[in-house]
Amino acid sequence: MLKFVFTPPIDDLRLEWARRLGDTLTEYSVVVPETEEDLKREIVDADAAFGWVPPDALAAATKLRWLQNPDAGPFEGYFYTELVNHPVTICNPRGIYFDHISHHIMMYILGLSRGLPYYFDAQRKAEWDKDARRSGYVSLPDSTVLISGVGGIGHETARLCNEFGMRVIGIDPRPEHDVPGVEMHGTDMLDTLLHEADFVVTTTPHTPETEGMWNESRFKLMKPSAYFISIGRGKTTVLEDLTRAVEDGEIAGCGLDVFEIEPLPSDHRLWHLPNVILTPHVAVKDAENLPERRYQVILENARLFAAGEPLKNVVDKALWY
Repeated sequence: MLKFVFTPPIDDLRLEWARRLGDTLTEYSVVVPETEEDLKREIVDADAAFGWVPPDALAAATKLRWLQNPDAGPFEGYFYTELVNHPVTICNPRGIYFDHISHHIMMYILGLSRGLPYYFDAQRKAEWDKDARRSGYVSLPDSTVLISGVGGIGHETARLCNEFGMRVIGIDPRPEHDVPGVEMHGTDMLDTLLHEADFVVTTTPHTPETEGMWNESRFKLMKPSAYFISIGRGKTTVLEDLTRAVEDGEIAGCGLDVFEIEPLPSDHRLWHLPNVILTPHVAVKDAENLPERRYQVILENARLFAAGEPLKNVVDKALWY
């Protein structure tokens, strides 16, 4: 019998998943420790786990071969040296957010292309101002979008942009999806291609290599009429550099759902800049089908693990994704 541990913190959702997993796959003994001390005792002979295993618990794990990460972009500190060096295989649920987040990205693209922030400003002042828009109108069929990170979210965004007739440039270090109509390139071509984009969309995860990758030097490579859209992880973008780029007219505006500092301080200049759309990290908030999608990833990998077959969504631990 295989032992599967759901790690703390335990909530009603994890309890439900644990019950369903044990009922569906009888080859598993499913354990739900409530405290960190309980986890250290139960992880000793566990074959698999869902959640996060802290260093002291990992040191006690003698059989752990598979760890299912709850998030595609885990919290900072999820990966630590001992975990990276451990032989355990880590998987994540990348792909479950593909439609929700890509739709949020399209909201930014459509809103910014039509000057929506300016009309919102006029609306709040109750002004019937047909000339409120101060930026150029962007015809999507005549525009180019560069997507940095063509994974589960990026490839669906690319598909939607194709449907709008946009030229799509994809940048990814390890492409996993075949997206017709996308010009795919490696990360070494990012700086060369930035000046061609009317919209730059980043869905990249936060890793040691991507932290602060969107900075002053890259904003200077973009067209003054271009928009920057960030929906991956906030720490990939140097917020002060982005703010200055918008203030100085180096780029036309931006749409952000994630921020280097969260929550964004109420006195930050970005709140009051024109041609900016900000949402408070809510692209997948209240998406009712996500818990079931996440569980189905656990269930499918549990089946594969029991059968000794290759797992899905394996993470490169050194890269954190």
